[in-house]
Amino acid sequence: MQHDMRNAVSRRTLVKTAGVITAAAAVGSITPSAATAAPANLPVRVQKKAPTSANGWPLEERANHVSTVWTRPVSGTGLEVDIRIGDVEAILLHAVRRFHYEVEQLPRIDLAGWQPIGSLKKGRPESNLASGTAVQIRPGASAAGGLFPLQLLTLRDILADCEGVVRWGGDDSPVDESLFYIDLGPDDERVRALADRLRAAEATPGQGAGVDVDAFSKSRRSRADRLAEQQRAS
Repeated sequence: MQHDMRNAVSRRTLVKTAGVITAAAAVGSITPSAATAAPANLPVRVQKKAPTSANGWPLEERANHVSTVWTRPVSGTGLEVDIRIGDVEAILLHAVRRFHYEVEQLPRIDLAGWQPIGSLKKGRPESNLASGTAVQIRPGASAAGGLFPLQLLTLRDILADCEGVVRWGGDDSPVDESLFYIDLGPDDERVRALADRLRAAEATPGQGAGVDVDAFSKSRRSRADRLAEQQRAS
């Protein structure tokens, strides 16, 4: 009888011990030990931010091939330019059309768009050409004083029509009167709002670029002067 009881106790002890060992092994398999923990001094990989132009838009390596920059016609002018498609296209082509209609008619050679960043000064407004968010009107006429007073007044009205989203290089230092670019980043809601307004105007008879505008009216001149003061100061 005592022999049977000793055997029963031994079996219970063996089963209990095996259970403890199994549980410990299971815990060990999901709890990293000091030997297998990652060393504290390993470098953390940080995802590199895509390079951008001065206004914060991503650069493009080329146009018309796996790109957001494509050659687009400037409606009603016979012109075309490499430009970032979408909202930027709607805004800058509106400005180009108004310049062509109201300031000076442009031959094709006098309109330029996207350029590779290697040919530009990084960090400067001209780098915006490499993201497709800028155009050059009369590229060779970058020096100050290239516009007559009435042309400059109309140009100021065009900028006011773009609600400060577009900046003119004539207000930069150093001056580049040929350069027009998006002055806000890609996440700024004002870019989409302006583009939507301009697209709606183009689709509405009697509105949009090419319609007679009295840029000399007191209200329009006041609006243009306020924006010019703000942009010159920034």
